[in-house]
Amino acid sequence: MYFDKIKTNLVDINYSKFDGANSEEYNIIMQPTINGSIDEQINALRLGLELFFKKEACTSDDIAFQRLFVSDFTNQSADLYNADLFNCDCALSIVQQSPLNGNKVALWTTIYKGKENAIFRKEKDDCKLVIDHNGYQHMYTTQMIGDKDNYCSYDQTNHIFDDYLRMLDGHNLTLKEHCIRTWFYVRDIDNNYAGMVKARNEIFDQYQMTKDTHFITSTGIEGRFADPSALVLLDTYAVGGIKPEQIKFLEARDYLNPTHEYGVAFERGTAVDYGDRRQIFISGTASIDNKGEIVHVGDIHGQINRTFENIQALLSEAESNLDDISSMIVYLRDVADYNVTEAYMKKNYPHLPYIIVLAPVCRPGWLIEIECIAVKEINNKAYNCF
Repeated sequence: MYFDKIKTNLVDINYSKFDGANSEEYNIIMQPTINGSIDEQINALRLGLELFFKKEACTSDDIAFQRLFVSDFTNQSADLYNADLFNCDCALSIVQQSPLNGNKVALWTTIYKGKENAIFRKEKDDCKLVIDHNGYQHMYTTQMIGDKDNYCSYDQTNHIFDDYLRMLDGHNLTLKEHCIRTWFYVRDIDNNYAGMVKARNEIFDQYQMTKDTHFITSTGIEGRFADPSALVLLDTYAVGGIKPEQIKFLEARDYLNPTHEYGVAFERGTAVDYGDRRQIFISGTASIDNKGEIVHVGDIHGQINRTFENIQALLSEAESNLDDISSMIVYLRDVADYNVTEAYMKKNYPHLPYIIVLAPVCRPGWLIEIECIAVKEINNKAYNCF
């Protein structure tokens, strides 16, 4: 894994690069360094992309996925959707989770750049993007919301799943065999999380996704859509052409308990093997022990340390470690914990592309939650390269 930075008076860019057999994989975090309007900060991000493209010889056609973290989606939506920054065929996610360094907007971008004759074919349709490459179909969906006339997180989640299952079926994919990662953003999570969880549990049970089979690696966190009546917002990532033996679910039972023991249904992490790399998706992870109890109640320092211990334990089951992390999102419940958390990250992971945002966790006692993606080089001739 290679890490680099680009710094200007308008934007800071931190990124990772994994050099695979037939493609390069980048994860980039961009944050404006100006206290301007939303338009001015979007322009700073646009400049950042141009600088990155020039340095790494990429183009906007190489972008697979982008997520914007914004401070006021309702009032900023017109500027965000109209920005020239997004004139490319990529999966675009926007969620209100305020960047805690004071910005109005920050950007996470994933790029896959083919080598030599490697071609990534894209098919874009509304909230869905499918990238076809080397026998795999990488399907992203973003900005999925339910029936806004039904102000109930349970019903909205069911509606979202109905739409998503139809999309999967249209590409001969299934929820159980092909969905690798989900992000559930819940408005007013302290009141609406339970309805989302109930709907998800019932749907998983319907599709034989149980404690005896498997669930899906996921983040369930506070996040808002532009329309205040949308209580649940869903982003997903699925892979077609994948074999069951290419997927491993991570548990770290000495550190964390199975999620079904406290009534939810998600995997702690998932490792996906390709011929040239292992991608590892770590769910939103908090300061929890193997009995499901909060560790270091009320202590942000202690919770940060325990959270990283848990992440390391999960990565180790995939024969990986913290050095393989390519990007990270840090969620805080309390803005007052930002300075402590930022100081910890700068001291311990100054090279890492990360962002810290305001997003209360699903259990009030958890002050921090962290998710990440890691990439590790492997050589497995039984599978196609990425």
